Amino acid sequence: MAIPTTRTNETAKIFIDTEKCTGCGKCVSVCKDFSLRIENKKVVINEKPVFGCIGCGHCMAICPFDAITVEGRDISKNDLFQLPDMGLVSDYQELINLYKSRRSIREFKNQAVEHEIIEKIIEAASYAPMGLPPTDVHLLVLDSKKKVNDFSKDFCNYLIEMKWFFSNWFLNLMRPFWGKETHKLFKGFLQPMFRIFTQGFNEGNDYVLYDAPLVIYFYGTPYSDPADPIVAATYAMLAGESLGLGNVMLGAVHPLIQNGGKAKRFRQKHGIKYQSREGLFVAFGYPDVKYTKGITRRFADVSYL
Repeated sequence: MAIPTTRTNETAKIFIDTEKCTGCGKCVSVCKDFSLRIENKKVVINEKPVFGCIGCGHCMAICPFDAITVEGRDISKNDLFQLPDMGLVSDYQELINLYKSRRSIREFKNQAVEHEIIEKIIEAASYAPMGLPPTDVHLLVLDSKKKVNDFSKDFCNYLIEMKWFFSNWFLNLMRPFWGKETHKLFKGFLQPMFRIFTQGFNEGNDYVLYDAPLVIYFYGTPYSDPADPIVAATYAMLAGESLGLGNVMLGAVHPLIQNGGKAKRFRQKHGIKYQSREGLFVAFGYPDVKYTKGITRRFADVSYL
């Protein structure tokens, strides 16, 4: 039985050209579904795989003789391409310099982000690893300040309609049910956030999406791995940095548009196709500030077993 996504309910099909196959076994070693095995010095399809071919394409990509083709689950032999020479790939120092250079930017120039730059960001993000192919990550692209401001305005109106959710009486009522940590989160973050979002909106300031010229929302579906939208958004942020854009991830909007009838209507109005366990808005734009110093970052804890 195939593992379902919103894009497919079928397994992919594996085709083997026995004349080209040398039985080297490389495809067998990389297939973690155990869809392949060696028989009489040739690769054959295993009748009892774990899930059925998920369409990762590993076997097709590693075969040195083009003896395997995978079709289905949004993959075909036409998707193969030659990997770049390692001399053209960033080394560690170049990568760490990019990581260190990136800071969260909320001050953007009044300058549109060109369509070709947007397409490059989306292309880079599409290569993010995923829990299960084909990716179930969806993107909502707000590619102008007007679209961004309209979305922010609508979101603030939506918040005002549910202001009871941030009220002291509701938080005190719910404290025994959702615990001390969640109560502190609401009191210390969500209540002030609601206040600054809605007050800023009334004063003509966009503190939701920061008047950015480009915002991309990465979200999943009920079938997708919850990490997939976050990983894709991370790839997009680094791509944006490499293209000269500042960016900032904005985590406050997504959880507030997931549950309830109002949230569903809000999603439908803005073309958001699915409720998603995890998701992330990322604002991009040409930075109106320039940092000359970075700040060292550390994890909360690193333990070795």
